[in-house]
Amino acid sequence: MICNHPARTPPGCISDSVMTSIGNGVLSRSGLLLKVAARSGINFFTITMKTDFDRLLDRRNTCSLKWDYCERILGEPDVIPMWVADMDFPAPPPVVEALRARAAHPAYGYPLAPDSFWQSIISWLKTRHGWEVDRGWLTLGPGVVPSLSFCVRALTQPGDGVVVQTPVYFPFFSAVEKNGRRLIRNSLRFEGGRWAMDFDDLARKLDQGAQLLILCSPHNPVGRVWTREELTEVGRLCRERDVLIVSDEIHADIVFKPHRHVPFARLSPDLAGRTITCWAPSKAFNLPGLNTSFVVAANRKLLDLYRLESQRAGFEMGNVFGLTALEAAYTHGAEWLDEAIAYMAANADFAAEFVRTRLPVLDFIRPEGTYLGLLDCRRLGLDDKALEEFFLRRARVYFNDGPKFGEEAAGFVRINIACPRSRLAEALERIARALESPGPPDSK
Repeated sequence: MICNHPARTPPGCISDSVMTSIGNGVLSRSGLLLKVAARSGINFFTITMKTDFDRLLDRRNTCSLKWDYCERILGEPDVIPMWVADMDFPAPPPVVEALRARAAHPAYGYPLAPDSFWQSIISWLKTRHGWEVDRGWLTLGPGVVPSLSFCVRALTQPGDGVVVQTPVYFPFFSAVEKNGRRLIRNSLRFEGGRWAMDFDDLARKLDQGAQLLILCSPHNPVGRVWTREELTEVGRLCRERDVLIVSDEIHADIVFKPHRHVPFARLSPDLAGRTITCWAPSKAFNLPGLNTSFVVAANRKLLDLYRLESQRAGFEMGNVFGLTALEAAYTHGAEWLDEAIAYMAANADFAAEFVRTRLPVLDFIRPEGTYLGLLDCRRLGLDDKALEEFFLRRARVYFNDGPKFGEEAAGFVRINIACPRSRLAEALERIARALESPGPPDSK
């Protein structure tokens, strides 16, 4: 949404006029982006795309957790939400068209996934990731988060140890602890501006009676795309201790060059036999509200244990619109996704340069994959509560605070860059203005 002369500029809108010229692949803008470019020395060169990712989509009052939370729950209007992990881009046109066509049929009864649904998954994994899976390895899920709980209950007993690598997506904690298992934290190391696994600590933690490791690959929130060598070492440590692995690979389809995602179960037949992989199109194609995922397990015993827990929870058939969207995305969405990745990579470049030139007291940890980066705010000298207050009430930008993912991320916030560049620019500009305003950052 473009607002030329609003009485009050809604969050995420641009009060200056915004023009886009695609000629010769050059993106030129007036108003806010031009001011940002002039002040930061940032050039706005981009490739010509079929999809207009610069379109400002008004998502308020659409039952959007991301956009309605700040005003409805926190009582803070006019805040740019840069937190929860969904995109501010419309879903791919083939997905929207498929959903419209299905919705046009006025019967919304119980679904039965067709063969073409499963074939779209098999083809996608082979084409995008070089991973050949059999139909018999697949089953449906109601989303990766509930699937993690199904896996924990299926593969462990109450009191068993489950290792997670912190800081990590916080539902990992509840999947372990709310199911009566013992949470074991293997802390990642932050060295030289990059997060890395601590394998010595991982070995010690696996030796503390662990029966299961939940792997986050690519990793949320640190943005690492684990290398084949790193994953192989994780596999060796687990195999030597007879530890099973649940690999959350929901972000696997969003990886920036030159990095490449390696499905954990693809490393070797032995590791495939001790792994359940959780996957979904929700992050890559902006479909999380449709609650549709799948799991892959080459070991029939593990797959049957998962299915039993899924049935105990009352889940079997899935969502008719989720099934439709997944198949359309995997069958017709590759070109859109390639463009989205290129656009988000340029957003990451923009954020890194803006922070370097305009916000030097902060550091932007550029993600290798996922559209989630971390801002290192430790040099501000604020505790985490004061940091949250500064961003929300002074800068009028809302992030996920780092400690929610683990104490290792104290002093960090997670930023979502899956949005039009003008919105990202406005959010960063608000932070710059707040830091430049009189008074210490923690003052009201």
